[in-house]
Amino acid sequence: MKPAAARRTWLSWSSGKDSAWALETLRRDPTYDVSALVTTVAPSQGRVSIHGVRLELLRSQAEAIGLPLHLVELPSPCSNLQYEEAMASLIALAEHEGVELMAFGDLFLTDIRAYREKMLAATRIDPVFPIWGLPTASLANAMIDTGLRAVIACVDPEQLDPAFAGRQFDRALLRELPAGVDPCGERGEFHTFAYAGPMFRQPLSVVVGARIERDDAIYAELAAGP
Repeated sequence: MKPAAARRTWLSWSSGKDSAWALETLRRDPTYDVSALVTTVAPSQGRVSIHGVRLELLRSQAEAIGLPLHLVELPSPCSNLQYEEAMASLIALAEHEGVELMAFGDLFLTDIRAYREKMLAATRIDPVFPIWGLPTASLANAMIDTGLRAVIACVDPEQLDPAFAGRQFDRALLRELPAGVDPCGERGEFHTFAYAGPMFRQPLSVVVGARIERDDAIYAELAAGP
């Protein structure tokens, strides 16, 4: 029997480890054809939304992965209406490009998943959640075991000590996370920037600079290394 054609898929790419792991998971499955990455950005800041990563690092990621990058530009601050209008334009483009699936690296927050499903319900694009429901403690260790390397780019100081910003996502960090903090930071305790792993054709060189407080969060200033 002739195998079914792989379904054209775009991946919501935050620049972090969960997106990277979702990409690797999709690429291992021949039913998916991941053809582009999609990232929300704040052009006025020149950074990735929420994660605060500089756009030049984001573009370096896409180049190292070997996929085109679609930027969804959002104002800062951004209302829910503005967000939905920007996403509607992105979805229209995806439909025009023949995209069948939009993939997300969400893990267990059911309200976030329901919102994404609602956004796509009236379109020709179906949502897919390739790493949904995986136990986050074992998932975090599996990421490290397979060579995924990431740095903590952003910390919510109400949930985690700001000193964690700029640290490597490794077993030492996992051991030191306080009880109640998810090992993958799924509740927004921290966000990461992935720079190496099987999903990259070559690792990125990243320099970790000073910690900066901005928009009620603590960011590690990341820059491209030599």
